[in-house]
Amino acid sequence: MKKLSVLALTVAAAFAGAANAGTLKIGATPVPHAEILEHVKPALAQQGVELEVVEFNDYVQPNLATDDGELDGNYFQHRPYLDVFVKDHGVDLVPVCSVHIEPMGVYSNKIKDLKELKDGALVGIPNDPTNGGRALLLLVNAGLIKVANPDDVTTTLLDITENPKNLEFRELEAAQLPRALDDLDVAVINTNFAMPAGLNPLNDALFIEGADSPYVNILVANSKSAQSEDMKKLSEALTSEDTAEFIRENYKGAIVPVGGAK
Repeated sequence: MKKLSVLALTVAAAFAGAANAGTLKIGATPVPHAEILEHVKPALAQQGVELEVVEFNDYVQPNLATDDGELDGNYFQHRPYLDVFVKDHGVDLVPVCSVHIEPMGVYSNKIKDLKELKDGALVGIPNDPTNGGRALLLLVNAGLIKVANPDDVTTTLLDITENPKNLEFRELEAAQLPRALDDLDVAVINTNFAMPAGLNPLNDALFIEGADSPYVNILVANSKSAQSEDMKKLSEALTSEDTAEFIRENYKGAIVPVGGAK
């Protein structure tokens, strides 16, 4: 497998190889994943585990770094994305535990209701296969399009069977979508990129996934690090009632804790 290209200096500095015993290096996107990891740091420290959080703003590098052993694990993705990534890249990554659900939402700086969406409107969606499919299925649920199989998370633009508003789609990196809102009529954005941009899913989304979404965010490791006692302690901390309460209080329902090992 191809090694990582040069990372940002701050990230590269944190990559001094896999963590030593008693130390865990976990890659995460800033909100909410890194914030939740920071919350569990004190509890882990009391158990003799130093948690080092390395922040990323993309969905590829933390998986490659975990596979290479430069990270012990990561916390940013849901299971459908992990499954596709493992299949496409042949990496050694496994789920450790389920932590929370981040409802994906439809946002706009131009309209206040999806009923206002004009014919030929420009719609932004993530360009990675899993989140792109998830975005299209959300638009199906919003009544904007129809696709061949509304249960297929790998749905692509080619699977659209009905598009009554003649919507035009622009596929962008998930992290770029909030910044592109002024150039789009609407965009389908993951919560971990919406919230740092000042978008609250409950208040600002024109349409949002239900709490029964299958896209549960998970802690991921490689097959070796997943078996470590330190990783097990992190899993227990992330799925604890204390962490669930932290999520409920800090994200006011925009993020839903689930807990439980998978």
